[in-house]
Amino acid sequence: MLLSKPYPHKPPKCSDRAPLFLKAEYYHYLFDDAVKLYQSGLDRSTPNYGPILNSRGASLGHQNVNISVKAGSLISNNGMESSRRGIVLDIEGTTTPISFVTDVLFPYARDNVGRHLDATYDTADTQDDIKLLRSQVHDDLIQGIAGAVPIPSYDAGKEEVIAALVANVQAMIRADRKITALKQLQGHIWRTGFQNNELEGVVFDDVPEALEKWHALGIKVYVYSSGSRLAQRLIFGNTNYGDLRKYLCGFFDTTVGNKKETRSYLEISESLGVDKPSEILFVTDVYQEAAAAEAAGLEVIISVRPGNGPLLENHGFKTVNSFSEI
Repeated sequence: MLLSKPYPHKPPKCSDRAPLFLKAEYYHYLFDDAVKLYQSGLDRSTPNYGPILNSRGASLGHQNVNISVKAGSLISNNGMESSRRGIVLDIEGTTTPISFVTDVLFPYARDNVGRHLDATYDTADTQDDIKLLRSQVHDDLIQGIAGAVPIPSYDAGKEEVIAALVANVQAMIRADRKITALKQLQGHIWRTGFQNNELEGVVFDDVPEALEKWHALGIKVYVYSSGSRLAQRLIFGNTNYGDLRKYLCGFFDTTVGNKKETRSYLEISESLGVDKPSEILFVTDVYQEAAAAEAAGLEVIISVRPGNGPLLENHGFKTVNSFSEI
């Protein structure tokens, strides 16, 4: 049965959402703090930071499994032990409809970029956003990227600077560019939208139950998206099923690397501290991302959701239509 919001209980948090966690500029901070391990329900004294769990059978929904003392490992009904210790999820087309991103989030950022920059121009966040955008636009102009226009110096005045920024940002959004300068600014714009109750995150109906199931089994779940970590936390913290961040252990974005590059998944594997990359399952709707993760040694499943683009024939990956199949 699908859980409705609010949830009837609060399982142990997988990550510490103290200010340091929220403001950390490097994802490494999510994984190497012993305090966070304890708050995650993990025992530092057990092999591989095993979960603090008993060995009794655990019942969840319609599925009965026995949890072993090894983190994330479980005995299935056929008696086979799974070595899966972590799950990394894409967002767009995997946990969340593509239409929510393309028809809600992107238009909101595009239509509100000018208002946001004007209202927050002198804040540290916006000045940092502008600095990144200036650097990106400088490179774009050298490379002849379509839509790039020069950003005048601060001496030109606030209005002229904002006008140039808006033109560049809107061109980047139209081109759906996966660049940190754009994603960071979008996250700050969306933060205002969520705070003003103008936005609500959307996840597929099977996602909350699956997240709770994996959490109960001691399997740590992470998110890897081209959107900023801030944007990821906003989406999962304000969904149509309530705050789902209590089931998530951390967030990866483009500061790790491009999602279509193998080295990004090698970096994630090293950060999660697993013995083998194959102990991590990566779920995505994009073939190129799946291929890059597989080349890094990860287990890969492709998500097939309404509105997703067509897959290559004979792509060779396992597919699922719902997280209940994982």
